[in-house]
Parts: sequence; structure tokens; C-alpha cells
Amino acid sequence: MTIALVNGRVLTDNGFQGGFAVLVDDGTISGLALPSDPRVRAAQRHDLGGRTLLPGFIDCQVNGGGGVLFNDAPTVDTIRRIGEAHARFGTTGFLPTLISDDADVMAKAIDAVNAAVGQGVPGVLGIHLEGPFIAPERKGVHDPAKFRIAGADDIAMVARRHGGVTLLTLAPERTSPDVLAQLVSNGVIVAAGHTAADYDTTRNALAHGVRGFTHLFNAMTPFTSREPGVVGAALEDAGSWCGLIVDGHHVHPASLRVAIAAKARERMMLVTDAMPPVGSDNPSFVLKGETITVHDGAVRTADGTIAGSALDMATAVRNTVHMVGVPYDEAARMASTYPAAFLGLGATHGHIAAGYRADFVVVDETQHVIETWIGGKKVFG
Repeated sequence: MTIALVNGRVLTDNGFQGGFAVLVDDGTISGLALPSDPRVRAAQRHDLGGRTLLPGFIDCQVNGGGGVLFNDAPTVDTIRRIGEAHARFGTTGFLPTLISDDADVMAKAIDAVNAAVGQGVPGVLGIHLEGPFIAPERKGVHDPAKFRIAGADDIAMVARRHGGVTLLTLAPERTSPDVLAQLVSNGVIVAAGHTAADYDTTRNALAHGVRGFTHLFNAMTPFTSREPGVVGAALEDAGSWCGLIVDGHHVHPASLRVAIAAKARERMMLVTDAMPPVGSDNPSFVLKGETITVHDGAVRTADGTIAGSALDMATAVRNTVHMVGVPYDEAARMASTYPAAFLGLGATHGHIAAGYRADFVVVDETQHVIETWIGGKKVFG
């Protein structure tokens, strides 16, 4: 039966609008109609109570959640638990993210994501392989013992076709234009991150298929007066996307404001880089044998190194509004419409319009999540 979501304030491509219903059939938005439309009268009505309906949030960088870390157990069950944890905060699509690891773990992770997509695990859109083809100089919490230069077997594994998207973060200076071309021609989305590349190397990588930048500012060469670095190349390039971690710890709000003002509109997207504490009562987890704990909202090792985040997408959106000063509709698109476009899913995800997947977030007047819908089914609230 058709579902009609009524009595809501809906974020459309033309901004927030009210006075009409969103119709859902078989997991897809079939139309937006006035309450007097016969389809609305015949539908199963779901009253939004005057709340706001947003496109579902899409997170390209999710290491963990619900108390589990993808690296620890790259299985379908882990992916399901992570998805359930993040759905509480409006995430309707995500990429389980594998931190730099050995080839056998990477293969297991890819197989798990393929199986999860095949089984219809709610929210999983593909996989993000963050490393291991990255720079020791910008390793962050990644284990440099896992780093390597991509060989033929690595390329074949990463480029293997499966049911979802493959995003690969690498350091441009640790690869070649030929390797980039092979990856891109096989459908892999390549992002630059954890890199010590200079400006010219980064521009060359962009020319050979790099599509985005993983957590802009963090673990990359900065923008300076005589060497623009990776950050300068990223902000200058009109065609690429940048992920931003807006948690008040990774990047100063002033730097975020400058970056958003400099970058072409619709090319900035929110990511969480979330770790197991998101959606869990346990503030600690173990990474590489070291206990990591959340203190004052920041996830850090004993020596103070940032180790991912305790951020969820709903909080990221609120922070982008209140901490950075971005209008709410634009902040919501940074969490939905723009990441969908980055992943090549802009024709099916990230909009509330006819023909799009019925992935929604219902938020109250304080911008907190009340309901989450994936594929036309309410999974939270």
C-alpha cells in the first residue's frame, strides 16, 4: 500500500516546503501531492506532526559504531550493528570503513560488504578502504606496518566488482597515474588522504581521476603561502568533493568557514569518521592493542593523537549550523545530497523527489532525530 507522509515541513530541491504529502510506493518516492489528491486519501497516512522531513544522511566514512569496529570483525553482522547504531542519528546510507590492514583482511571486508548488500542490510552502500596505500609521514593512528605500494594483486582486489560502491583513500605520491587510471576505469572512487603530497602532485592526481579528499585538513599537507599543499589544491579544484569532520576537535570552525567559502558549492560534504562509541554506552575501545577513550567529545590515544571521532551525522549537521554558521538546509544537503553525488548515487539518493529512494530523517525543532526511514520502512523512532 502507498504510504503518505503528511503534515510535515519537507526539504526539497527548492528549499523547505509544507502543505503537501510525500508518497512512497515499494521503497521509492512516487510523488509529492496536495492533501486533496486522491492518492493521499487512499494511502496509509503517517502524520509527521509538523516536524521536518530531510533526505536521509549518507556517511562515507564509518569505522564503527554500536560498540564494534569494522577492522576487528569484517563481517555482515558487524556491518548490520554499525548500521543500526548510526540509523538512530539519521544515517540511512553508509560506507563501512576499513582502516589500513593486510590484504587478507581487506578481502574479507570486501566480501562482507558484498554479502551485506546482497542480503539487503539496511543502509550499506559499499565500502571505504582508507589505506593501506598512504604516507607514513601522515599516518594518524594507522599502523605503518600495514602500509605498502599498491601492486597488481592489490589493484585487482580493490577493483573487483561487487554490489556497492568502492571508495579508496590513498596518498597520491605513493602511486602513479597508471594505477589511478586502472582504478578509476574499474569504477573505484579514489580520494586523496593521509598524504604528504605537494600541490603539483595533488593537481596531477586530480587530472588522473582523484575525485575527492578524505577529512580535509587532517593528515595532509597544509595550505601555506609558497606551497599550497593538498589543502590548497583541494580548495582550488572546482570538480572534486571534500569530506569535513565537524566535531569541534578535528578542524577549527574558522578554518571550516574559510574552506566552505572557498570551495565550489555542493562539493563540501559531512563525514563522521565514527568509531565504536557512537551509539554505544561504552566510551572506550581497543585499536592495535591500545585502549582508546572518548574525553570531552574527542577520541584520542594516550599520547593525544586523534583516533577517529565520537561524532554522529545528526550532531555533525547541528554543529555545521551552530558552530560554523551554515544555513540548516545547506547543512542537511552536506549530509545527504552532496555525498550522494560524490558516490555517483545522485540519481537515486539524497533528494526528496519522485523516483528517489525513500530514505528520510524526521527531526524536531531542535534538529534532533525522531524517526529514520530506509527504503520506505521506519527503522528508528
